[in-house]
Amino acid sequence: MQPLATPLDTTDGLFFGQDGGRFDRQEAETLVAQTLDGADDGELFLEYRESEALALEDGRIRTASSDTTLGFGLRAVSGEATGYAHAGELSHDALRRAAESVRTVRGGHAGEFNAAPRATNQRLYSGDNPLRTTEFSVRAALLSEIDAYARALDPRVTQVMASMYGEWQAVQILRADGSRVADLRPLVRLNVSVVIEHNGRRETGSHGTGGRFSYSHVMDGAVWRGAADEALRQARLNLDSVAAPAGEMEVVLGNGWPGILLHEAIGHGLEGDFNRKKTSAFSGLLGQRIASPGVTVVDDGTLPDRRGSLTVDDEGTPTSRTTMIEDGILVGFIQDRMNARLMGMRATGNGRRQSYAHAPMPRMTNTIMLNGPNTAEEMIRSVKRGLYAVNFGGGQVDITSGKFVFSASEAYMIEDGKIGAPVKGATIIGNGPDALTKVEMIGNDLALDPGIGTCGKQGQGVPVGVGQPHMKMAGLTIGGTAG
Repeated sequence: MQPLATPLDTTDGLFFGQDGGRFDRQEAETLVAQTLDGADDGELFLEYRESEALALEDGRIRTASSDTTLGFGLRAVSGEATGYAHAGELSHDALRRAAESVRTVRGGHAGEFNAAPRATNQRLYSGDNPLRTTEFSVRAALLSEIDAYARALDPRVTQVMASMYGEWQAVQILRADGSRVADLRPLVRLNVSVVIEHNGRRETGSHGTGGRFSYSHVMDGAVWRGAADEALRQARLNLDSVAAPAGEMEVVLGNGWPGILLHEAIGHGLEGDFNRKKTSAFSGLLGQRIASPGVTVVDDGTLPDRRGSLTVDDEGTPTSRTTMIEDGILVGFIQDRMNARLMGMRATGNGRRQSYAHAPMPRMTNTIMLNGPNTAEEMIRSVKRGLYAVNFGGGQVDITSGKFVFSASEAYMIEDGKIGAPVKGATIIGNGPDALTKVEMIGNDLALDPGIGTCGKQGQGVPVGVGQPHMKMAGLTIGGTAG
């Protein structure tokens, strides 16, 4: 099986050649082999990226930017030590300086170089550059059309904000044994926010969508109108919201984007580096029950066109579907190559980096809770008094303790088994290891988020996805604003 069907012929011209200061392939491969001789692992990561962002506000394009970056990162790994150097130019002088820097990490170490990732021919998305599939003027005109459409829907709309972001990333990874792998990664996103005012009260609603495809997807009329419709629906809903009460109560989480709570409160704690260093709240619990029966959580980087998906990770390992929790039992972690080797486990294709200027580390792709047997209606009917949290805004988690706080951007009270008034200002407070033991019902309506997630870790941001069915949890603490 040959490495990746499309990549090398396409990306070689970006990185190799005598003109334009590009590397000579043979010289680069020789230097990489010499630099990593005696190391346990490492690679030369080459990246070319084109990106653009444009945003409309108050009927005018307020921001329009484009950027092109080209560079490399060279890494050598010996034991637990990593040497990393990078440069924003492809020249042999820069590569030689980087090699001199990272060689020092070997320090007399003489390891056996880790075997190369297995080859794959899978393609999870088109490698076409979305920035070149339509004219910039067409994309700018669409934002104005979104503005006019949203204002025509409701005369109370006082402000519309619409933005589009697109990028095309080409990567190639060279290893000491001469093996090479590459990937071409498109990524687009559309966001719409509206502000409405009624009787002196102003409220906001927003919605976004995106993934690894061309702009044609988000420029489809049904998609962008749907985003504007949803943003306006949320704003109208917020106009009728009342202050959220506080206290301990049952909570029903909606499907799709509420999986962000799972991502933050549980997913980070199941990354290999935190568990190898024993700083995760889940350290030492492999094989033990950490969640209610029926709870199964996977990280799946193989879903076509999804924002968090990758054909190969940033170390060249094909992504996979990794089961982390199975029927409530902790069965695995997500791993990059270094932490997998040190823990005696398999690399799962989760070695990710923000750019060539960053070393890879274990990161989530698309983190998903699988279906259960219940319906959303059954969950609502079973609640005497509680909260129905349909969508989330921001949140934060402490990896060591597992404690989390999330704000609900759309939530309703449940009274006597029926959905009541929308509430504003509700926060969900809990502890990751404890929260999954409070799952009482799991829905049969798994949904994925609309393609908007970005995950931060140690100063690096990468695109991710989440998903879950409806889920009922008992005894969570709700922070509210009602006096």
